[in-house]
Amino acid sequence: MAAILRKTPILAGSLQRRFASAAKAAKAKPVKTGSITAVGESIAAKGFLRPHKPYSPPADAAERIRTVAASLQLKSDQFGNLSEKFEFLNACFQELQHGVPNSQVHELRTIGDVIAFYETTVDTTVPLDALKRIELPENLHIQYEYVRFHPETDTKFDGKTAFPKSSTLVTGLKYRGKYEGHEAKRSWP
Repeated sequence: MAAILRKTPILAGSLQRRFASAAKAAKAKPVKTGSITAVGESIAAKGFLRPHKPYSPPADAAERIRTVAASLQLKSDQFGNLSEKFEFLNACFQELQHGVPNSQVHELRTIGDVIAFYETTVDTTVPLDALKRIELPENLHIQYEYVRFHPETDTKFDGKTAFPKSSTLVTGLKYRGKYEGHEAKRSWP
């Protein structure tokens, strides 16, 4: 009987290791791409409110970048070393007042990559605000300012709620002044 009890933890431990290694193998590794569009799609997929400043490229962005490259006397489209790359990106920042994020510096290997970066628009509009700017179909309506239930101010159902034992709590500092909370009466402590 003691031999059976000793074997059980060993068996359980080996099963845990097998399942853990199988779970690690099942996870797909992300494919790395070096294009600016892939970075934009990645940011769009992750969400919004990123710490980027809005940027709309000027019409002559490519010409201005080529002028900067000519003034620095760059010999080829590729950067020779990191100091040359830094000097060029710094001059482009001074010219266009838009910096390259640290996460994208390694992707800019040629002057063409830099031109593509500076010709890309950076839109920091929240998706809900973007919906306010477009014309929606007639059968679609988005309520931007929602209504919260409060039994003292509700006129539609005379203060009666579908959830009599549920309280309406306002936890955010932003909305404490805008919405009033309600604590439901409890019939049992």
